[in-house]
Amino acid sequence: MTANRFGTEITPEDIIETLSFFDSWEDRYKYIIDLGKELPALDESKRSDEYIVRGCQSQVWLVDHQEGDKLYFEADSDAFIVKGLLGVVLAAYNAKTPAQITAFDIDAYFDELNLLKHLSATRGNGLQAMVQKIQGIAAKAQ
Repeated sequence: MTANRFGTEITPEDIIETLSFFDSWEDRYKYIIDLGKELPALDESKRSDEYIVRGCQSQVWLVDHQEGDKLYFEADSDAFIVKGLLGVVLAAYNAKTPAQITAFDIDAYFDELNLLKHLSATRGNGLQAMVQKIQGIAAKAQ
């Protein structure tokens, strides 16, 4: 698995702090898109129906595996902004224990980012689908 920096070097606090520097949502979107560029490319063999996240307007793939007591995720999308949103989510969930994942207040995180108000309804639904998928994986692993 290709290690990604989300959840270890790039934390929710980092994203909240960086987004607070930008005055416009156009600049914030650019930053979120840049976050997506930090995600390692997903191997073509993992771009299959087995790993697709249902409920997203764009195609989103999420692959999980456990090492010790922590869950690790690989993710990709065919849309730049969605890759960035995956980065926002993985900052909260990647390289965490199932208990840490289920305990993390993702709604408060999104509120602090003021994110959902600035996404289309379909993007917001897709973001929630990603979160539900990861939380479901964590719940099964507990």
